[in-house]
Amino acid sequence: MTIAGSSRPHRVGVVVFDGVKLLDVAGPSEVFSEANQLGADYALELCAVGGAEVVSSTGMRIPVDADAAQTGLGYDTLLVMGGDALPTYPIGHALRDAVAALAGRSGRVCSICTGAFILAEAGLLDGHRATTHWRHTELLRSAYPEISVEPDAIFVRDGTTFSSAGVTAGIDLALALLEDDHGEDMARQVARSLVVFLQRPGDQSQFSPALQGPRPRTSALRAVFDAVLADPAAGHSIAELAARAALSPRHLTRLFREELGTTPARYVESVRFDTAKRALDAGHTVGEAAARAGYRSAETLRRAFVSRLGVSPRTYQQRFRSAQRRDAGLPTGPGRTESGRAVGGSAPVGPGRRG
Repeated sequence: MTIAGSSRPHRVGVVVFDGVKLLDVAGPSEVFSEANQLGADYALELCAVGGAEVVSSTGMRIPVDADAAQTGLGYDTLLVMGGDALPTYPIGHALRDAVAALAGRSGRVCSICTGAFILAEAGLLDGHRATTHWRHTELLRSAYPEISVEPDAIFVRDGTTFSSAGVTAGIDLALALLEDDHGEDMARQVARSLVVFLQRPGDQSQFSPALQGPRPRTSALRAVFDAVLADPAAGHSIAELAARAALSPRHLTRLFREELGTTPARYVESVRFDTAKRALDAGHTVGEAAARAGYRSAETLRRAFVSRLGVSPRTYQQRFRSAQRRDAGLPTGPGRTESGRAVGGSAPVGPGRRG
């Protein structure tokens, strides 16, 4: 692995294909390019099966330097990019085999976003810890049970195998690789230049909605779902939910576990947490968000945020508040100034393994 002071460039192979996510390519590439201006010596080479230019997710064409299936060279760092179709459409044998061969000749092997599915299909993540975009972590886990999926990680390092979460998390991973090669000072300078975190606070939970997946098959569970969603702040004890579903508490709990892999209490907590996040996103105060979501107090909500996201509700709100409203000096919520006070009065409350 080439580091500062080496006599040869650190070769970075970037595997692309038609439909590749443009930001997956551009983000890490900018990190290494910026580092070169500070004295690093990264040589990026884009490669695709066939060696022809590819069309990215935006329609922009990306020129290619090498045929991924023909080059006999390896790389110090191999980056396998993601694309929207990877989790649900078959991954071609040519791409899979080319990546497997390149990985065998390379030092560090990394996936960006859904590029993890290419590594998984090639068997390169078997026995490793890995992550991918939060929308697809469960699919990665179920389709490739040999992988230990970490659904909340921004990026995962397991020996010389790396994987990152969705899209911009490729920048986080590239900064970590840069820090390994050239130290924290250079990585910090690049992060400052690109106006990004050197180490992003929190995890994927900050970006993913708490509630994902299809509605329950059972009509009794659908009735419970609808009731909780309609009024998260109402009383939703197991006895109350069971009565609404006309089932015993034990039967209701069994249905939740069988269909959804959770419990009624955890589902209610997820709805309330998601409701509180949306209230904060809309500009409501922490106290208001707690009341709307059914938390006993603002402190109870604060503890939930710290437990789930590692940040307070106020920190979360400041981080994800609408930049447009902030920069324009507009109220961040209904009738509110940026400080959160009311205007004119006191504040109210997949794929499987293929042969």
